Amino acid sequence: MTLKRKNKTSHLSNFNTAILALENKSVFKGIGLGHIGEATGEVCFNTSLTGYQEIISDPSYAGQIINFTFPHIGNVGTNKEDIESDKIWTRGVIFNSEITSPSNYRSLQNLDKWLKKNKIVGITGLDTRSLTNFIRDRGAPKGTISNSKNGKFNINKLINKSIKWPGLNGMDLAQEVTTNKTYIWKGYKTW
Repeated sequence: MTLKRKNKTSHLSNFNTAILALENKSVFKGIGLGHIGEATGEVCFNTSLTGYQEIISDPSYAGQIINFTFPHIGNVGTNKEDIESDKIWTRGVIFNSEITSPSNYRSLQNLDKWLKKNKIVGITGLDTRSLTNFIRDRGAPKGTISNSKNGKFNINKLINKSIKWPGLNGMDLAQEVTTNKTYIWKGYKTW
């Protein structure tokens, strides 16, 4: 499926610079964002209206590519206070719409730059609600996102990468994402 450009004033330079290839051979083309490269993982979904930075940095999403259904991802930017872990464990992100400009007083960086800094591959321009229905009905598929500046992809290679990825079953992710340091809770802090 190829998507049409939504507007000509896009801050993203190229169209169809990213692809999502699922293990069932479904292929979705869109606009790349975040880190240039590939990410393979279990495609899951999140329907939250807020908290995208907390979701992306939540260790419980280790090994997963998160499909966000809410269209206004990025509208508050990113900041140091809303990070849930010292490392980003999410493999990739899928958005419906282009990242909006941040408009929050706490914003230190826009989401696209934050994704690049944390080496998170992303794709936008997909029908994320339809993909969510697919996941709900058939289970979380293995998938690979490829973000390329030139928009050229070896689709069969990406599908095979998704198929061959071992998946999350049997992985001890809690041991991987947990901290070795003890923290003492000191109560609430204010912004």
